[in-house]
Amino acid sequence: MTRKFLLNCAIPVGVIITAGTLLLTGCGKNDGGAGGSKKQAIANIGSDTMVNLAIAWADAYSKVDPTVSVEVNGGGSGQGVAALINNSCDIANCSRKFEDKEIADFDAKHPGKEPKEFMVGYDALSVFVHKDNPMTEISIEELQQLYMQDGKISKWSHLGVSNIPGAKGDEVILVSRQNNSGTYHYFREAIVGKKNEMRLGTVDMNGSKDVVDLIAKTPNAIGYSGMGYATPAVKHLRISKKKGEKAVEPTIATTLDKSYPIARPMFMYTAGEPSPQIKKYLDWIISDAGQKIVKETGYVPLPK
Repeated sequence: MTRKFLLNCAIPVGVIITAGTLLLTGCGKNDGGAGGSKKQAIANIGSDTMVNLAIAWADAYSKVDPTVSVEVNGGGSGQGVAALINNSCDIANCSRKFEDKEIADFDAKHPGKEPKEFMVGYDALSVFVHKDNPMTEISIEELQQLYMQDGKISKWSHLGVSNIPGAKGDEVILVSRQNNSGTYHYFREAIVGKKNEMRLGTVDMNGSKDVVDLIAKTPNAIGYSGMGYATPAVKHLRISKKKGEKAVEPTIATTLDKSYPIARPMFMYTAGEPSPQIKKYLDWIISDAGQKIVKETGYVPLPK
């Protein structure tokens, strides 16, 4: 039986948050504030793709409602879902939807409740290479042959690329994410395909920033990460669905018009209906003020 998630599209005002405190204290804990006043803590855990955005929201929201402290941790979408199931957080950040096993685990721990889904923006998944790599575009077909077990592409020369400054040898160094990552799950499904296995021997990084940092230091590497993690030391490739077709750059416009082929929504989940204070925070995130931060941090805001 297909589970229907409750999608909230409300827009209004907000709850505050204290910046990206990397301390997790459990759901709804009251922290002592200045002068002995109590702050309502909102524990927010999950997607590494979203962690920079979540911290920026927390920072901004602390000025909106100083009575609330939003405490942000990354660790991957899987960790956020597990924390929500185990009552270790109030909000789980996910760059993917719940999986079937996670739904079953949630049902067992929260009888009579459903995970409530809030779409909070979009992320264009960029494919990055070193800034000195002469390559400018790649197709979904070529990416599949790179990342699929027994794929036919393993060298830069197979892609028509030679003379990468600083590269040692012709082998492509494949950078990926660990398998608890929502980004990993999305990339595997969108590029490699559900029926195919990921190639063994990839360099698997803990976080989105780690992927980009490694590629910046490794001229013959290629990897995938959120569009918002771009730095001057790397460049993203334009992507086409098939070799020879028009390749598209990841931007806000190409994400929203769906011409960029590897973009996905970002979600926040609560265990059933959120408390009024958490609901205010989520409403603020979906409001113009919260969505402005989505754009400023390199992600794609919800369409008006």
